Amino acid sequence: MNNWKSGRKILLGITGGIAAYKIPALVRLIKKAGCETEIILTESAKNFVAPMTLETLSGREIHSDENFDFHIPHIKLNDWADVLVIAPCTANTLAKIAHGIADNLLTSAVIAAHCPILIFPAMNEKMFENSATQENIKILLNRGVKVIAPSEGDLACGVSGKGRMNEPNEILLEIFRTLSPEKNLKNKNILITAGPTHEYIDPVRFISNPSSGKMGAAMARAAWYRGADVKIISGPVEFNSYGFEVIKVKSALEMLEAVKKNLSWADYIVKAAAVGDYRVKNFSAQKIKRAASADGQENKNNFTVELEQNPDIAAEVGKLKRENQILIGFAAETQNISENAREKLARKNLDFILANDVAAEGSGFAVDTNTLRLIPRDESKNEKIYSGLKEDIAFEIWNDVSL
Repeated sequence: MNNWKSGRKILLGITGGIAAYKIPALVRLIKKAGCETEIILTESAKNFVAPMTLETLSGREIHSDENFDFHIPHIKLNDWADVLVIAPCTANTLAKIAHGIADNLLTSAVIAAHCPILIFPAMNEKMFENSATQENIKILLNRGVKVIAPSEGDLACGVSGKGRMNEPNEILLEIFRTLSPEKNLKNKNILITAGPTHEYIDPVRFISNPSSGKMGAAMARAAWYRGADVKIISGPVEFNSYGFEVIKVKSALEMLEAVKKNLSWADYIVKAAAVGDYRVKNFSAQKIKRAASADGQENKNNFTVELEQNPDIAAEVGKLKRENQILIGFAAETQNISENAREKLARKNLDFILANDVAAEGSGFAVDTNTLRLIPRDESKNEKIYSGLKEDIAFEIWNDVSL
């Protein structure tokens, strides 16, 4: 499976803000992702991060005004780069870029850029909210520069507010969203269910399954890379939810209610959750105690839990969905994989189903890889098999299920 993220060329500009201390971690993440990076360091940025540190991590010489030579690096570097990223970007540099000032190597590189530009401001909250800063951001946005608003939290000046630069892993995700070779889901709304459900027996015990939510999260991330707005209705699992709205649920009934509430919003519904087929018929509000015999010895008697069927969420959505909504289901099977998947495709009124053998090695629950067979309802479309990392598979799936 092709990994479109590997080998990308990232030109990274660092300005003189305290958030520059985070950038070595970003450089390591870029390298780990298989990408190349060239770094432009402003003179004031050297007060916050050492050039030797960045050279060691990137494996390349750092560019700055100090070593500006006859090779005209602001032109040469832009000819090389797939994207120009400025992180952190101070209010001063933001203003210079907005007004076309090119008085150092980094601002000269911005003027010469013919690749996408991605800016991560970092400053005091009052500086960020200042009308001049906000006007400068509007100018850049109107030019097609992508400016990612800082997050809220503790600032170096000792107050808490909106001004913190995004974390390195979030910056990398934004870089990949900018570099995505496909943008066919821009302005589309994607609703995804992910993870297991917990069907409680009593307050401390439940029936569940090993789903990690990784495939649903991968479908969400791949759609977000392609420009979509994404909501995930998630069972009790954790994953990197940056860029998504996450609606947390526990039981199948809670998940069904959340899906119905958000159904009208969605253009695509992806049912990747491993929803419990059954729930306990008589939930005990108190913990069920182990019984003891009259002589104080352990009682070997068993107790019985009676189960009743949960609603089939995908089938419910299949009845309610609009004509122009696309419903994509998953079939986690252990035998007769294709036959069972086709039966579900027809019965639940799905547009596509993705079938896999969850008992096969490297496939199914709680692993980073998968093997899936895409089966479309439209018989004029071909079936397709995907195998590899879940996020790479998910990106390919969106090529085949998008209208």
